[in-house]
Parts: sequence; structure tokens; C-alpha cells
Amino acid sequence: MSLKGILTPLKVWKRAFEKPYTIADPIKERPGAARYRGFHKNEIDKCVGCGSCEEICMNKTIDLIPVEGVETKDGDSGLRPSFDYGRCCWCALCVDICPSGSLTMSNDYTWADEDADNYIFTPGVDKKKWDNEKLGYKTQAGFSLLAPEKVKMEMLSAEDGLKSFLELIKGYSKKQAITEADRCVECGICVATCPAHMDIPKYIAAIREDNLGLALQKLYETNPMPATCGRICTHLCEDVCVIGLNGEPLAIRWLKRYIADQIELSEYKNILNDEVTLNGKKIAIIGAGPGGLSAAYYLAKLGYEITIYERSEKAGGMIRYGVPEYRMPYNQIDKDVDYITSLGVKIIYNTEVGKDIQFKEINEKFAAIFFSTGLVNPYDIGIEGDNFAVSGLKILDDVTKGIDPKVGEKVIVIGGGNVAMDAARTSRRLGTEVSILYRRREEDMPADLEEIHEAHAENVEFITQAIPVKIEKIADDKFKIIWNNAKMVVQENGGRPKPVAIEGDIHERIVDTIVSAIGQAGNFEFIPKDISEKIKFKWGKVIVNDVCQTAVKNIFAGGDIANPTADAISAIADGHNAAKGIDGFLNKR
Repeated sequence: MSLKGILTPLKVWKRAFEKPYTIADPIKERPGAARYRGFHKNEIDKCVGCGSCEEICMNKTIDLIPVEGVETKDGDSGLRPSFDYGRCCWCALCVDICPSGSLTMSNDYTWADEDADNYIFTPGVDKKKWDNEKLGYKTQAGFSLLAPEKVKMEMLSAEDGLKSFLELIKGYSKKQAITEADRCVECGICVATCPAHMDIPKYIAAIREDNLGLALQKLYETNPMPATCGRICTHLCEDVCVIGLNGEPLAIRWLKRYIADQIELSEYKNILNDEVTLNGKKIAIIGAGPGGLSAAYYLAKLGYEITIYERSEKAGGMIRYGVPEYRMPYNQIDKDVDYITSLGVKIIYNTEVGKDIQFKEINEKFAAIFFSTGLVNPYDIGIEGDNFAVSGLKILDDVTKGIDPKVGEKVIVIGGGNVAMDAARTSRRLGTEVSILYRRREEDMPADLEEIHEAHAENVEFITQAIPVKIEKIADDKFKIIWNNAKMVVQENGGRPKPVAIEGDIHERIVDTIVSAIGQAGNFEFIPKDISEKIKFKWGKVIVNDVCQTAVKNIFAGGDIANPTADAISAIADGHNAAKGIDGFLNKR
């Protein structure tokens, strides 16, 4: 050993004669700095229980637990973070990752307790002395560990879009898709809100890892129409995306589309490995819309021989005949349909049940029936002269079939839903001046927000708080629409504000075509009366249980005619549920 090594320990003894650095009460009068990372706080009502804090914590300090008084609902898991301070290192990553900004840290760092179990606590629930501290660590405004803005989707300009029926949305490139997928925190909040309960975090993670085969497999677990849904899904999942709490929600729909766009139909079979072994039982499906096609796919995988009766010459239902091609290209519908039929599903086209074949005949030939026939009967406006109006669905159907609807130079569309927007924007592409007449405010319109914005960009005029009063025919192909301006009156029970006509505030306009697009109902005339009486209906909808089974045990129904949401993804979910219900019924499970 060297001389230095021997003498060095002896030098420490000189400290024994110096003034000590410690003080008798080290914590008295010593508050933490203004942004000190002390004990955690959580605004329970602001928190959505996404689990981002739990996921990022390297020390496994955080667990998501149920809390009394906090209910599970759309956009909220009902769970809240609980901390184990025996593990915490106060790095504050949990605070920085929190999408809602509910999680912060006080500048309090003193907590003495003889019971170690008390150091496991749920901030915001277990009351602590620092709950009302103003100082402490918070994520700085403008700072985020997550990219707050979604990757911009390229699309045709409004001017170019009006020149044809070419698809407006161009789709993501590989780089754009991976960048957008990287924004996902995989919390799963979106899964509960998706009507089909798609495993959104898994297929987005597969995009991020550039494993599109796995991504496609994840899509088909719950949705056999990804090319379609990737374009016209109502994307309710995005409404609850936690990234949207402090920025723009993830572009979940466009990422779904990206997967389907990148994989050729010829590759589907090898990727999905769908093997069909027939079990000898036959199922009939009425309607080749999203509900019927979904049921057909999942029943075919279970070994059933499927026959679909479709009144039109092609499959797709309302997504083909009620959605314009600039939003839903027909070749993409065909891609989804062609894979389903490749599993042996038979579609008999141009066959209307009740006319070309009777419902009872089908009921006798097949072990079970699923019908999903859509809302095909337009509502009347309910005013004098409404027989002079043409249905928005008729215009969309004509254009899909290549028929010129001959709407003229000036058109008024009555309604505020997606059919109204589609009819208006389709008419604009036919070279007409178009106005939308809606009885409530623009913010009350049930149409998708993007449809409203795009209609504005395409110079569709919006006349809101306008109640139609009368339609008059004044000459061949010339009609007068009369409306009464309205004011919105707040309801005493807190319900939706009601439009009330302003006396004397009457307006009129002469146009070539008046389009009615105020909603549709189902048509059940194809079902014999003795059977329909047993099936049971309420408010124009078929009454079904959680597996889409009607009161007649071998008859199932779904889609717009049975569910309240009336969108493609809900119909697809119904088809999947019905497939499970039919399988359970036939196998007595």
C-alpha cells in the first residue's frame, strides 16, 4: 500500500473539530422551490384514466385502480392512478406524459408516517395536506412529450374536387403513417367507444413497427371491411382519443385506411389464413350492406354455407348507393366484398325478397336468417307540396348507377345530415348552385363536421334556422320553396333548443329542384304479417337482444334497422354479433 493510501483516511479526523453542516431541525422553514417535484396531485374529474402515467413509469410506481364515485363511460376508463412512494424517484415523466394535464406535483416533500402502507395512496382521492398547494411541478405550456398535431392528410382542393367524382382524400404515405402511429400511447380508451371494439392500439402499433400483415390480421378480427371503413367510418374512437385532450386526436380512421391501401387483395388470403371447413348448415342473409357482409364473413369462417339476397346489382348497400364516389370509391367496396366472397359466400343479385323470392321460402330452406336491409324509405317533409321534392337518396342512387338526375341549375336541399351534405355536394359536381335549408343552427347539424366544412369550401350556401312551410310548382321544372325563419328557444327541461317560427319572417326562392333529405325509415313489407307480428318493432326499429336475435329465435336483424347509431361501423359490429348469436343458437350454446 502507498503512503498516500495510509494517510488519506487519517485526514477525515480533522472534520471532527469543525462546525457541523447539519442542523437540529432540517425541514423547518425550508419549503421546496416553486417548481420542486414533490408529492403528486391529480384532478380526478379531469383525469380519464388512460394509463399513460402507468405505462411510462420505469419503477412500476403507478397502478390504475377503480375509485368510488368514478364511473366508466365513453372516453373515461373509470380508473385512476395510485402511487407507491416506496418506488417513486420523482422523475415527473408521469406528469409530462399526462394527456389531460390532470396530474401535477406539489412542492411539498415532507411526509412522516410510521405505517409504510400509507405511502401507497391515490392522489386526488386520498386527501393530503398538499392538495391545495399552488406551487410545484407542472408541465410547461406548449411542452409535450407527444406530438400534439396530427400528420396532415393531403387531399384535392375544393376547386379540383368539384371537377369530377375522384376521391378527395389521397391517403398517407408510409412515412406519414408511421409518424402518425407514433403519437399513439396505446391506452385503449378508444376500444370501448368503437362500436366494433376494434383492437385499435394493436393495429396502430403494427403500423409503427411496419408489420402490415399483423395490422391486417388485427383489423379482420372485428371488421372485415377495412378499405370501406377506412374512408367513411364515423370514427367515434377519435372523439375520445386522449391525445386530443391536449392537441389533435390520432387519425385512427386514416391509419386503418393506410393498412388496407398498402396490401393487395391477392395477398389477403396468405396473410389472414382464413380456412373454411363447411359444417353442413346453411344461413340466409338479406341485404349485402355492411351488416350483411360482416355477418357473412364471420359465419363463413365458422363453416356455414352463406347465401345473401341483394336487390341491387352490386353489393355494398347504402355505402355504395348512398355515399358519393368522391368519398367512397367503388373499387374499394369491391375489394372488401371480393375477399368475403372468396370464402365461398354466395350473393344473389337483383333479387328482392318479397317480390323475386318470398321470405317464407327462405325461412323454410335455411337454418337461420339475418336481415340488415338499411333505411331505404325517405321521410316526407310533412308540408304542402312535399310531393314535388325528390329524395336525396334517389339522386345519390342515380349517380351511382350512371343516371343523370337532371337537377337543373339551382337546387335547394332540405336537411342537415350526411345524406343532405352528400346530395348537395353531388349536385355541385353536376354544375348546379346549391343551398342547404336547415331548421336548426349549423352547430346542431347531425352531419359529420368534415362534411360540413367541405360543403362550405365547395360553395354550398347554408340557410339555417329556416323552417320549410310550402312547396309550389310554378312551371315545368320550376318550383318555389317558402320558409319561415326561426329563433332557437331553450327548453325548460334542459333539452335540445327548439326552433320556433318568427311570425311574419317569411322567405321564398324559385329553384329547379328541391331535395328532401331529412331522414329515412326501414322497409319491412317483405316480411309476412304473421311473422312480423312475432318479431316485434319499436319506433320503426326491430327489437333485438345483444346478439341481434329477434323474438323469433331463428331470425336475426342488425344495422340501421335495429341500432340507434345508423352508421357503417355499427352495422359491421351487428353483423359480427349476429354471427356469434346464430352460431350459439344453432349449437345450443
